[in-house]
Amino acid sequence: MYICILEMKLEKAIQSSKFKSEVQKAGLNILYTAWWLKTATSKELKLFGLTHEQYNVLRILKGKHPEQMCVKDIAGRMIEKNSNVPRIIDRLVAKKLVKRSQCCNDGRQTVMELTTQGILILNNSNNKLDTLFENLMSLNNKEAQALNQLLEKLRENEL
Repeated sequence: MYICILEMKLEKAIQSSKFKSEVQKAGLNILYTAWWLKTATSKELKLFGLTHEQYNVLRILKGKHPEQMCVKDIAGRMIEKNSNVPRIIDRLVAKKLVKRSQCCNDGRQTVMELTTQGILILNNSNNKLDTLFENLMSLNNKEAQALNQLLEKLRENEL
């Protein structure tokens, strides 16, 4: 019964009930759900003057804080791999959320680190997104764990 309700929601959302297979439908459901979550989080991040990509860079830098990171290492950890990391960093530097400096080991390499303001805005946006996810995601921990395992199984052949 619960699955039936979900099926109707996707079919209504995309106004189609014709799918080649349940696998195709699952793929479309993942794409639609990703769009839905991204739209909701974009709205919240906009309140902080951040895009998804900027938020992702701040989270990556926070993960290494207080260590500095070079652009190449940041780019390798991005959710959206085709992001223009140097341009994103330029915007974060202009907002004074990230500080750019020369690497002490290699003067040719530029490294980034979070500023105090960057840490503050990241903490505040994290709190807002945590609340959003608690309100939007109607999964308990066991269901979320099962979903995570299924999504990771989908990406087993990731290039």
